Amino acid sequence: MALLASEAIWASVMSFTIETATLAGRLKEPDLLILDGTTNVLPHGLQPCRAEFERGHIPGAQFVDIDGDWSDPDHAGGLHFMLPPSEHFAAAVRRLGIAPDTFVVCYATGNHWWASRLWWTLRVFGHNNVAVLDGGFQRWTAEGRPVETGPGRSRTEGQFEARFRPELVASRQDVLAAIGDGGVCTVNALRPEQHRGDVASASGRSGHIAGSINIPALRLVDEDNRFRPAAELRRLLAEPLSKPRVITYCGGGVAASSPTLLLTMLGHPDVRLYDASLAEWACDESLPMALG
Repeated sequence: MALLASEAIWASVMSFTIETATLAGRLKEPDLLILDGTTNVLPHGLQPCRAEFERGHIPGAQFVDIDGDWSDPDHAGGLHFMLPPSEHFAAAVRRLGIAPDTFVVCYATGNHWWASRLWWTLRVFGHNNVAVLDGGFQRWTAEGRPVETGPGRSRTEGQFEARFRPELVASRQDVLAAIGDGGVCTVNALRPEQHRGDVASASGRSGHIAGSINIPALRLVDEDNRFRPAAELRRLLAEPLSKPRVITYCGGGVAASSPTLLLTMLGHPDVRLYDASLAEWACDESLPMALG
């Protein structure tokens, strides 16, 4: 596939992200909604960062409990962060005030992939008018921009109908069929030591899905938490960009949303996220994994 060749073209497709200065200038727009989906993954479980949100957030923002509100409420098979039924998601989104014409900006106070997971989930259910704040809350506060405290401001319930897009989601069967298929690049977004299997895995077996390559989500941002320049991203993502189809995964389908976002921005037409990721795969002894 042809890659985007110039920085000018790159700038034109950066609608999937938004600069802090641009957002600061749009805070009073009525059709803008800002979401913080930060969650702490702790040894004893998940902790939505609502308390941190109430101590300080971008003015007008709302907090999203990704696992509690935007995921399968039944946690089938003990899996977290799995996409919910369409009507469950639509109801949660309406409560936030999202309507078809709402421009949604997603950010995180921790790792950037909590924001990209919000971005991906909205797109899966048909809302394309969404962007990720480049640099997140870290950059926002470092620049001395305004911060609000307390719970999110109340909003009028939105009119939102979910339109599920299955072409953005990979199943276990899709991943299994991709092993050995030269037309598919399967990308693991976890840290290198996790990919190699050097550390114990909370998901079950250590290592990675057989045949997958490692592009850690942490390497896709710089020391200031901003996405790396276009040329560097094209280099880091060269192998998946060269394949007709890409499947991304991680431990639970969250960090994988980072390369999903960037590959989509770079113009790849077929990027699918394996929602269950290693939380499902590593526990099933019949599914092939590899070390090293």
